[in-house]
Amino acid sequence: MGKDYYRTLGLPRGASAEDVRRAYRRQALRYHPDKNTEPGAEERFKEVAEAYDVLSDPQKREIFDKYGEEGLKGGGAPCGGTGGSTTTTAANGPRFSYTFRGDPRAMFAEFFAGRNPFDAFFAAPDDAEADDGFGVFARPPGAAAAAGGCRRQDPPVLYDLHVSLEEVLSGCTKKLKISRRRLTADGRTVRSEDKILAVEVRPGWKAGTRVTFPGEGDQTPTNVPADVVCVLRDKPHGVFRRDGADLVYPAHISLREALCGCTIQAPTLDGRTIPVAFQEVLRPGAKRRLPGEGLPFPRDPERRGDLVLEFHVRFPERIPPAAKPLLEQILPP
Repeated sequence: MGKDYYRTLGLPRGASAEDVRRAYRRQALRYHPDKNTEPGAEERFKEVAEAYDVLSDPQKREIFDKYGEEGLKGGGAPCGGTGGSTTTTAANGPRFSYTFRGDPRAMFAEFFAGRNPFDAFFAAPDDAEADDGFGVFARPPGAAAAAGGCRRQDPPVLYDLHVSLEEVLSGCTKKLKISRRRLTADGRTVRSEDKILAVEVRPGWKAGTRVTFPGEGDQTPTNVPADVVCVLRDKPHGVFRRDGADLVYPAHISLREALCGCTIQAPTLDGRTIPVAFQEVLRPGAKRRLPGEGLPFPRDPERRGDLVLEFHVRFPERIPPAAKPLLEQILPP
């Protein structure tokens, strides 16, 4: 069964051209890769672009309505108009043959004609809205006044923003200084300036979370300023390793402790120590969990992951010869 472009855009057949535009705007904003980093979002963004490319073109849409995707892409009725391309066969003559070769990002930029495409996400000029830790858009003052026309927007400018596990635990405000070019009052010459961007890091945000400041990149008479994108990166920690919302603590114990039992003084990220006793045999690589002592979940900061004790067993460098017969009697073969 071929693609259903109406279903892709969430539209019924017979939808008006304005309905198609509105649906594309809604779906493209929802799945734009700079906003949505969930698996499959970028592929969905491409599908939405292809659906709009077909349904916004009267000729392509007419052929799709009559013959479906197969007819549109070369298996349908002959068509003598323009759009798409034609292939010639001896038996059937010209046929309409469509293949989507467009750039979804370029289509997105052209659709919004240089205006701030994410206006719908903001209630006030200086608000910063979070999207469950998957991507955030912070609107700078005056972003809605970005120039229109046929100018193309430069690609996003990426900056790494390093945060500690302690900052991820409680949330914080990070400031990033950028240098950029901006137009002077005459609209023709350019000056260099520094700008401080404030990033509100919310508890539990994952490494790779993006915070986008639309239009804060270089500005020239011939371009629409690029978006500045801050990408969160975890700083290495001296004690813990992060695994999603869990914190992994490498607990180093002796062979005797592994075999005979021990008590671990487990540290926590907020400075406490939890004593945990073990009587069972602990194999190298064994893991035990302390629930709720990890990092907050980005979607539900009231809940936290676990502290995972990962056991590393220190083996002795040598065993006294007199002890070997006793060990051979005690230890299983």
